[in-house]
Amino acid sequence: MNKVILMGRLTRDPDVRYSQGEQAMAIARFTLAVDRRFRRDEQQADFISCVAFARQGEFIEKYAHQGTKLVVEGRIQTGSYTNKDGNKVYTTDVVVENCEFAESKATASNSEASFQAASRPDPVNDAGGGFMNIPDGVDDEGLPFN
Repeated sequence: MNKVILMGRLTRDPDVRYSQGEQAMAIARFTLAVDRRFRRDEQQADFISCVAFARQGEFIEKYAHQGTKLVVEGRIQTGSYTNKDGNKVYTTDVVVENCEFAESKATASNSEASFQAASRPDPVNDAGGGFMNIPDGVDDEGLPFN
């Protein structure tokens, strides 16, 4: 069985081309940065080459851009070719059969904004330590914790 499921972010905008002929087909090539965790404090990424055809390629072209977090499902495909210098080059790609967003549009725009404004706290929604402020008038007895 050859099945791959990956979740990661696009490293750059996808490269989309269309095949020649009567029924042109979208061919989207992109790279996903997929987290690989070793320890809690150390995080590395693998950069996986992906290719999506037809409807999946059109979806990638229309909705995905650098930084978009996607879940892709597909298969690994290997190949080879001889480059212009006469050297044999081996390739490994994930051929995307299904693709979905891994986060909402609001979360994606918030994560993009957080890179730009990481040092600006939101005093309305952040009480510190990642907890939300409890509104005035809420009785402490009704809360599900002490």
